[in-house]
Amino acid sequence: MLKPRWQLFAIATLITAAIVGLILFLNRPQTPIGTQPLLPPKNVHLTMGIPSEATSNITNADDYLIADNARPYVISYNNSKHIPNWSSWQLNKSWLGTVPRSNDFRPDTTLPKGWYQVKSSDYNGSGYDRGHLTPSADRTKDAQTNSSTFLMTNIVPQTADNNRDVWEGLESESRRLVNAGKELYIVAGGSGEKGTIGAQKISIPASTWKVIVVMDKPNSTASDVTGKTRVIAIDVPNINGIKDKTWRDYRISVDALEQKTGYDFLSNVSEAIQQAIESKVDQG
Repeated sequence: MLKPRWQLFAIATLITAAIVGLILFLNRPQTPIGTQPLLPPKNVHLTMGIPSEATSNITNADDYLIADNARPYVISYNNSKHIPNWSSWQLNKSWLGTVPRSNDFRPDTTLPKGWYQVKSSDYNGSGYDRGHLTPSADRTKDAQTNSSTFLMTNIVPQTADNNRDVWEGLESESRRLVNAGKELYIVAGGSGEKGTIGAQKISIPASTWKVIVVMDKPNSTASDVTGKTRVIAIDVPNINGIKDKTWRDYRISVDALEQKTGYDFLSNVSEAIQQAIESKVDQG
């Protein structure tokens, strides 16, 4: 039995549409493998937001996102400077324990093929400490977690007075707050350049900065931040001669630090709350 003319027309239309769709699919623009614009994953260490335009796209080499599950912090790495731009991490009692400092500084072999992997020996004779962004003492729950902080992608050249005195003072204060029941969301990095070290010209930051959001309970989210939430921001010159100073001497507002660095801190917090807290200088 012959099909009615309208049914034949409908079938022909469907076949034509399918053929056109297949042609468009086969001729779609192709993005080379390894250059996809990979967006930051949902990650507890980015709870308050991501400060820069970092992605794990290998062509974004100077703002390259390192956010794998094996690493208890998130990094934006700068392949031109051979140091991290920033590191972001959550700190509460669950990250603290009693394991000793592993002290196993080593290259980060997860960097893309062809990128220079900074070695601990690159710092030898430089006069600069191998300065952690995410501190070893913030990750003491087990040996593997502590060891992960000694990857050289988490390290910047710091003067002794900066690293061992002012910087360490705020690290210790952070853990004191956590042991008192607080949960912290921290971002730290370097700003500017005052030269380089080693044959590979590893950048020396002119200053080191940190932003700490102090929450009253564990498992907080950006929506829990209020206009009364304490936020500590510091910017410390990366020089010697400051060992008698404390971190409190270098407090600034988040707004001022954003202006200096070009980063957008606390971007997951509502705009109204950001306006209320980012203009303040911590007084605690």
